[in-house]
Amino acid sequence: MILKLQNAILEMIAKGEPLATTVEHLCIRVEALVPDVTVSVLMFDGRRLHPLAGPSLPPDYSEAIEGLESGPLAGSCGTAAFFGEPVIVTDIETDPRWQYGREHVMALGYRACWSSPIKSGERVVGTFAFYYRERRGPSPLEQQLVDACVHLCSIAIERNDRVLERQRLTYTDALTGLPNRARFNQVMSEIFSSSSRPWGILLADIDNLKLINDTFGHAAGDALIKVVADRVLAAAGTATAFRLGGDEFAVIVGDNDGRDLQSRADAILSGLSASSTCDGHVVYPAATIGGARADVGSDPDEIRQHADVALYHAKERSRGQYVEYYHGLGTAQTRRFRAIREVGVALTEDRLDAHYQPIVRLDTREIVGFEALCRMTTPSGEIVAAANFHEALKDAHIAAELTQRMLLRVAGDIRMWLDQGLPLQHVGINLSAADFHTGDVRARLCKVFAEAGVPLDHIILEVTESVYLGQRDHVVADAIKALRAEGLRVALDDFGTGYASLTHLLTVPVDIIKIDKSFIDRLVPGDAGIFIVEGLMGIAHNLGIRVVAEGIEIQSQADHLLALGCKLGQGYLFSRAVDRVAATDLLARFGQQVGGDASKGRKVS
Repeated sequence: MILKLQNAILEMIAKGEPLATTVEHLCIRVEALVPDVTVSVLMFDGRRLHPLAGPSLPPDYSEAIEGLESGPLAGSCGTAAFFGEPVIVTDIETDPRWQYGREHVMALGYRACWSSPIKSGERVVGTFAFYYRERRGPSPLEQQLVDACVHLCSIAIERNDRVLERQRLTYTDALTGLPNRARFNQVMSEIFSSSSRPWGILLADIDNLKLINDTFGHAAGDALIKVVADRVLAAAGTATAFRLGGDEFAVIVGDNDGRDLQSRADAILSGLSASSTCDGHVVYPAATIGGARADVGSDPDEIRQHADVALYHAKERSRGQYVEYYHGLGTAQTRRFRAIREVGVALTEDRLDAHYQPIVRLDTREIVGFEALCRMTTPSGEIVAAANFHEALKDAHIAAELTQRMLLRVAGDIRMWLDQGLPLQHVGINLSAADFHTGDVRARLCKVFAEAGVPLDHIILEVTESVYLGQRDHVVADAIKALRAEGLRVALDDFGTGYASLTHLLTVPVDIIKIDKSFIDRLVPGDAGIFIVEGLMGIAHNLGIRVVAEGIEIQSQADHLLALGCKLGQGYLFSRAVDRVAATDLLARFGQQVGGDASKGRKVS
């Protein structure tokens, strides 16, 4: 009988049934085995008792003992929890240990109660009780049954504690103790299905956290994060605060405050303003906040995006202040922000890859190299060109990550082509302005290609005129000189679309200029574009700079360029950008064979 009971309850525990369901089922089965007893199980928090299961007890009795403080006069269960020992009361009416609750339990017809502590190790975590309607103590069979039940309850409670602890760790930020991003996402999902009132979101970023980390060290930065967390929590009031990670916090504002985000944001900013000592350094915490209001039934993801846009706008225009989303807020910033989010997700999900557009000899159509172009695969499988997410590159972090991904992909592909003995000469890789301002572009390039075993003379770095000419602090110019000193060749992309290009070529020379498609499109009889291209060809020749014509789409353009002395070009006339499999096939079929071993990297001059 007891073995069957044990097996049934252990199976429920093993299957992960809820604690209350498991213990209530235990009570029902025990009452079926011993019909003249009523079973009660209470949880104990170290001070007070809380009903867990008592299927035969009326609800008002369970409500009456909720929160009952343990002690020597707190009935059988309160006393058993207090001393950690079984308590047998054979006459509730006269026993002094039933000073509290005697009238209530006797009104239900109970005359005796036997309670046993449930322990986890040495700690009392609950009580298991038999109520009798006659004055008596336990029988030997009941003693065996209770011993088994107390052990089963202990197992069930310990397992439940482990589950709760795992959930706490899963949904709690370790540094601040606030609910984390996982819990934030969970709450947002719950809002969608249950919210019946207006609500809103505040998103806050700590200002200058990186500066604190770089100046005082990460211990000071962590201390600042904890200070901000405490102050955001205090200012949030009835709202729920979260740490999303890094310097990001969120506050979900509900109930009657859902429409009054401004006052809640003001309270947070005010609460942050006082100075704090962080790892021995005096720091003045500050944050920038963006917010968005929602009506009943609003899509939480959309409201989150609105708050993100508002925060982004605040960081761009109103750092240290609060900006609330409104329709049409910062259209350009919104486009950039969405591009940044899309590229960030694509990087995380490994949906960004290199495609290759051939660069060919215009006379023989042989492939002398490739330009590596970034392509993003959407979740639906569509291939998207970089022009569609170019705005994302204005974010320095995203731009750096994207370049690193491309460097790794290109290095791996070049190594593959060399190992296959294909006649690869060079691959052009595009760099953004952000790459030059990280301060380590040369080291990153050298490291990636060295680790892949790819000689640097297979690489051409392509820099647009806007990057090359748009910097007044000489960072790009100095970096280009350093890269060329390493043996890397540099191409000036989109040549002719910038300003004062020729003057800059005298001070910061490059190895290749790529004439922009806008000039190639004008290679028609009678158009002045012909004379401009002819002039550029002459200047480049005299400066010892190679020329590649971009955007060649029809044969007449190729013929004009050949007549003007241009030897190299790329464009849809020859091939669009293709994936590595197709690029490998093109290289095998049309790659220009150069005397000697192709893998040694000899080039066409």
